[in-house]
Amino acid sequence: MVREPDHQSHGKHDRGALSGLTLRGRSFAAAGLAAGSAALLLGQRDLLRVAVLLVALPLAGVWAVNRMRYRIVTSRTVSPLRVPAGQDVAVTLDLRSLSRLPTGVVLVEDQVPPALGARPRFVVNRLSPQEPCQVHYRLRPLLRGHYPLGPLSIRLADPFGMCELNRTAVDHDVLVVAPAAVDLPTVALPGSWGGYGQSRSRAAAAAGEDDVATREYHRGDELRRVHWRATAKVGSLMVRREEQPWQARATVLLDTRTRAHRGEGAQASLEWAVAAAASIALHLFRRGFTVRLVAGQRHGAVLDRVSTGPDFVGTVLDTLAGVGPGDDHALTAAAEKVRGSSPGLVVAVLGILALPDAEELSRLLGAGTGGVGVLLDAASWSRPSPVHPVPGQLPAAPNGSGLAAAGRAGASGVLLAQHGWRVLPVVAGDDLPSLWSEVAGSAP
Repeated sequence: MVREPDHQSHGKHDRGALSGLTLRGRSFAAAGLAAGSAALLLGQRDLLRVAVLLVALPLAGVWAVNRMRYRIVTSRTVSPLRVPAGQDVAVTLDLRSLSRLPTGVVLVEDQVPPALGARPRFVVNRLSPQEPCQVHYRLRPLLRGHYPLGPLSIRLADPFGMCELNRTAVDHDVLVVAPAAVDLPTVALPGSWGGYGQSRSRAAAAAGEDDVATREYHRGDELRRVHWRATAKVGSLMVRREEQPWQARATVLLDTRTRAHRGEGAQASLEWAVAAAASIALHLFRRGFTVRLVAGQRHGAVLDRVSTGPDFVGTVLDTLAGVGPGDDHALTAAAEKVRGSSPGLVVAVLGILALPDAEELSRLLGAGTGGVGVLLDAASWSRPSPVHPVPGQLPAAPNGSGLAAAGRAGASGVLLAQHGWRVLPVVAGDDLPSLWSEVAGSAP
């Protein structure tokens, strides 16, 4: 973002710039005044010339710095503006002096939030007229969020070090640190397909299916839709009448309650849950699902986003980057939001789940729909080491029983499994792609 120089009220700023005199400048000015007083008392013209020079140098520095202050164009380039947590961000600061004279030393400092580290500082020895100058720095944000970058502060000094002034640009950018979504394996998902009118558990192509009913050919119909058997029987061209396509729907429910999660910072269970919700939502969207993302927030507000096109990926990442812990009623409000619609496949990423909450979730599934509950053992995020020694591996359930797997998630997991949910228990250190492969056998 480029900021043009400001030329307003130079006289006013010149007077205020006297406060920017350095110790050297003040010393020269004091020595000049003292020498001038002595020259007037003693009648020494040569000493008066020296006094004028001593006073003129600091004033010239004030004038030069104050003029340069408003003839520097600055811009900032952030690449990329959206980055997954834990990856590097490259920032380039561009400076260009529009003055006819070279500047003195320029100290550049960019403002960044403390979560991103110390403020980057650079010293530029001089800026030549009309010659661009670039400085670079890198950031590695570890925690998702929306981080403002800027404004840019510039400290200017004249070549003789008589005066220093600060200039603060008004430009700023917002860095979006998104949850680190991962690719998931393709698996067969139960109850995931539903039509526009009612949900049906069936395997249908996203492009739709042809009905056997036929109608007469109309001008403009595609020849590939001609039904030759009906044409031969009727004696005139007949075409297949196509139904509206069946559409896959899915709802991703994220539990953000403060009491449902443990841990702090980037190692908190909430961060794992947010990254899991992002990964699942994007995975389903890329498989052709119409995805709805629902998450509870503070004071009963509910985050509700529905995929409407290719911008859904950016919308999900930007939205989940700013999701924070919700209040105790967040899950109830989010569940009510899901219950009031046709959710299709429901994938719930949950923290610590009490039995009353599990009972409420168990009623979300309707006829022809399926549910997957990713149930976090949030207490394991507050322990010094994961329960399982090998990340991403869960103990095998006896005889492949879903109830046995749910049993590892406690009574709430068993209750969900009894109502048709496929429960995936999670502890700190587990790997989401490995867990996702346990939802069902790989799709053919």
